Amino acid sequence: MQFSTSSRASLLCLSLIAAASLAACGGDDDYVEETPKTLQLEKIGGYSSNVFLKSAAEIPAFDAASRRAFVVNAQSGKLDVLDLSDPKNPKKVGEVNATSVLADGEVNSVAVQGGLVAVAIQAKPKTDAGRIAIYQASDLKLLGSATVGALPDMLTFTPDGKTVLVANEAEPSDDYQIDPEGSISVVDVSNPASLKVRTADFKAFNDRAAELRSKGVRLFGPNANNTGKATVAQDLEPEYIAVSPDGKTAWVTLQENNAMAIVDIASATVKDVVALGYKDHSLAANALDFADSDGKNAVIDIKVAPNVLGMYMPDAIAAYKAGDGQTYLVTANEGDARAWGENTPAYFGTAAVKATSTAPAVAAKGGDVTKGFVEEWRVKHLVHKDGFLRRAGDDLPAHLIALAKGNGGALLNPANFAWCGAIAGDPKTCRDDDKLGRLKITWTQGYQTNADGSPVWYNAAGVADPNGNRLMYDKLYAYGGRSISIWNAQGTQVWDSGAAIEQFLASDECKLGAKRDIACKTYFNTGHDATAKLDARSSAKGPEPEGLTIGTIGSKTFAFVGLERMGGVIVFDITDPKAAKRVDYLNTREDWTASFDDATPPALAKVGDLGPEGLAFIPARQSPNGKPLLLVGNEVSGSTAVIQLNLSY
Repeated sequence: MQFSTSSRASLLCLSLIAAASLAACGGDDDYVEETPKTLQLEKIGGYSSNVFLKSAAEIPAFDAASRRAFVVNAQSGKLDVLDLSDPKNPKKVGEVNATSVLADGEVNSVAVQGGLVAVAIQAKPKTDAGRIAIYQASDLKLLGSATVGALPDMLTFTPDGKTVLVANEAEPSDDYQIDPEGSISVVDVSNPASLKVRTADFKAFNDRAAELRSKGVRLFGPNANNTGKATVAQDLEPEYIAVSPDGKTAWVTLQENNAMAIVDIASATVKDVVALGYKDHSLAANALDFADSDGKNAVIDIKVAPNVLGMYMPDAIAAYKAGDGQTYLVTANEGDARAWGENTPAYFGTAAVKATSTAPAVAAKGGDVTKGFVEEWRVKHLVHKDGFLRRAGDDLPAHLIALAKGNGGALLNPANFAWCGAIAGDPKTCRDDDKLGRLKITWTQGYQTNADGSPVWYNAAGVADPNGNRLMYDKLYAYGGRSISIWNAQGTQVWDSGAAIEQFLASDECKLGAKRDIACKTYFNTGHDATAKLDARSSAKGPEPEGLTIGTIGSKTFAFVGLERMGGVIVFDITDPKAAKRVDYLNTREDWTASFDDATPPALAKVGDLGPEGLAFIPARQSPNGKPLLLVGNEVSGSTAVIQLNLSY
């Protein structure tokens, strides 16, 4: 960071900014920031809740005037307030308890602007309407609150600070008997004591389901009583919001639907729902490591997978204006499956029982579709020459067996999957663990269908047969893009990082730990909540880019991306939206050899930061130490990291 030194006023402004007194400098007009050639991340401080694996540090936000950080603590259901006057030594100075606004309410998200702290509060049960509350950052005084939609999951201010947008995710109940409608609340916060709420909903799209499906929007959930399909408004689940620099338009990720909504803020209207398409893993640029068990020993094996497609399914999204004057969107392509009732045995059916001297044999049967909805399954369980019921009583989704005519099953089209060994009537070695066997996919799409959407049936020999009971999969759809993407304002992709993140993690260049002295490839695609294990997440969503924030320094714009499973923050220079470049990576997990699991948590003070969830960029002009900072909420280790951006010119 550098300032213009053409006048004494500029030098005075430097000291005032360091004292968080930007207003005394006459605003941003007196602030000149030099453009760096590059940057490097350095962890300079942190705060630990000392709570493991209970999401005790999720979403951070910062108020420059009070020098306070606000961090969502899902474990307590509250908002932790940290004094960040000394970024090297954050201290907890208070908390916000949502129950004063909504009985049994839990804080889900936070946003800060202009001395106001906006908090999203989910109800209990989560299918009831939630609330938004506005607090004063300096003293945590409650200024006002209002009702919004079900499960408000994320919220953000418009640039002028007059409006807060809330993504009401509206997840169903665990048994899928209650499924509220997703929506976006548009809240006028000009007078915090009297909030005005309007709702941008999806009701106008309820009679356009066929049109949306034809565009590629994933609409696949059951309705509330499991007798048919959910309405479009029920099926769409808003996840994260980005706002245009002019404050007129919002883009909302619909993660499970692999889509985004475009919202006109002035009219509080959803103007369009855009499908994001699929990532073709047959292309070398989109190669991936899709096996977590390559024979006896796990190995790094990044390669193509013909007819395997990645569903981008972004979580976080941010908007920025590029040098061409156009607004672009950057997304972290995490991926997320619908899995409700996965801990309910009745949903998965009853296994076959052999006859005994005192009891007759009992045939295997599918489960109860009214007890949940699970779409995720490993390839080896989906495609097997002996059909589905061999998995009854274990992990066989009730909806799948209902679709497949009782003792049905599924096959891989040998024309598309001969590369891994499939033949007519038998997937063969495609099911092996070092092939596609352990890859997690959705069973809800990829099989052949008729014009009306019903399955084209095959018999056990792999021959088309109207009386058959086998689904024929031409393609397999995996979760997440293992990447970040940049899209134009209409939702058309202009750049994707492809295989770059996994390739970097597998390279000699990549290092782990604050000292950057541990080889990444030793722990490639490890998990975040158990003993570090090479390749552990390759069959799922890989490093899992989830959280994201952007920051502008001089004339450059950077994207800071949290890799939820592998851990750490990877930085891209996105100044040119069509040619983004990786800049740096810092992973502050320190102990990669300690043995621990859910039952035996690690010594958090020694293990470092696990599971980055949310990130917040603090520009130099607002920073307590006059240097750009990054706050990272790590949900698994329950810690908030303070990272300094060291700039090179």
